[in-house]
Amino acid sequence: MITPKNVLRHELIGLKVEITKSKNKSLVGLKGKIVDETQNMLVIKTEKGEKKVIKKGCTFKIHIPKKVVEVEGLLLVGKPEKRIKKTFRKKRV
Repeated sequence: MITPKNVLRHELIGLKVEITKSKNKSLVGLKGKIVDETQNMLVIKTEKGEKKVIKKGCTFKIHIPKKVVEVEGLLLVGKPEKRIKKTFRKKRV
């Protein structure tokens, strides 16, 4: 089951997403459904068609069942099949 703690280790295709921060200001606010994922890009299906978005440099708000999780795009960079197997360190506060 996908949770906020393990969202990075799950398949993202099919989830709703919104871009909250980006180096490219025209991407901020872009909403849609993730239809494909490559090593460096997410393909998002929007009302106006499919948009290819570079993961690095963006912050994504990913909608999972009953929750919304904000994820730094840099953490998503990499082949999806390898990211699923990868372990992530907890941030020290």
